Amino acid sequence: MDLLTTLDGSMMQGFFPAGWDLARIDGCVDDDPNTITDRQEWWHEGFELFPCETVSDFDTYMGHEIAITIRQARESGKQLAMILPVGPMGMYRWAVFFLKEWGVKCDHVHGFNMDEWSDAQGTTLDSSSSGSFQYAMEQAFYGPLGELTVPENQRNFATTPNLPTYPEKIEKIRSGGGDLAVVFGIGRVCHIAFWEPQFAGEYDSEEDWKAATHRIGAKLHPLTIEQNAITSFKSRTTKVPAFANTIGPGLFLNADHTIGGADGTLSRGMQWQGLSLWMTLRHEPTPWIPSTYMPTQPGRLFYLTELAGPLEAECN
Repeated sequence: MDLLTTLDGSMMQGFFPAGWDLARIDGCVDDDPNTITDRQEWWHEGFELFPCETVSDFDTYMGHEIAITIRQARESGKQLAMILPVGPMGMYRWAVFFLKEWGVKCDHVHGFNMDEWSDAQGTTLDSSSSGSFQYAMEQAFYGPLGELTVPENQRNFATTPNLPTYPEKIEKIRSGGGDLAVVFGIGRVCHIAFWEPQFAGEYDSEEDWKAATHRIGAKLHPLTIEQNAITSFKSRTTKVPAFANTIGPGLFLNADHTIGGADGTLSRGMQWQGLSLWMTLRHEPTPWIPSTYMPTQPGRLFYLTELAGPLEAECN
């Protein structure tokens, strides 16, 4: 019996995004974890995978990549727009360490938080709330940089008034010779920022989907809410907002350099991100799986080797 067909008539029917072919998605996974680095024809020649054996390695390497990107832009005399996530987070400690060790001042950096929790109308959490992404960035990155930090007027957060200004601000930086670096994580349903897969059904074409720069009060997929209940809310699904303000593919698909991370392991052999990683790397690009476009851009994707598998069922 093919268990994938048993979803018909169950509560799971209609739960996954309409454009998902579950059999094809499952076929993205190879029993041999070593093949995860096999290049696919649609990958950008400048895209590469960077395996990490431990979370400590992951945080250090990814933090170094962020720091060296900032340093190289400064040495080249360029302004740098950086789209930044809140998750993964451990890399910011190391980015701060390297920048302070090198004495690199960040007044050429323009930070753009990729998303923020909101209600359906786009009203975001107060910046003083410990659950807000602005608070997280101030505590983990901007604050610890001290006198080297990014100027306050160059820190952008995804509030309803400010998020729509991102495209113009980033274009001004790039038209003046600056670069855009996109730092990202991969969601359980393969979102980038909070750009969810089901949004694909609202656009007439791939071109229209790619042109969308942001969304206010985006409705989140149930698996996104549960992912965040596990990773950020100590299992309290009842506390996770059901909406968010987020950037769209019109911004995260136009990078000069990408810095990606996949560190979604738990304990006792449990994890939540292995399938999402395989889908990102092996499924041909489709708006129904937003993260599949990230390998089409230059940059590095750091990942914990445990996520490559083997992804075999076992009882824990």
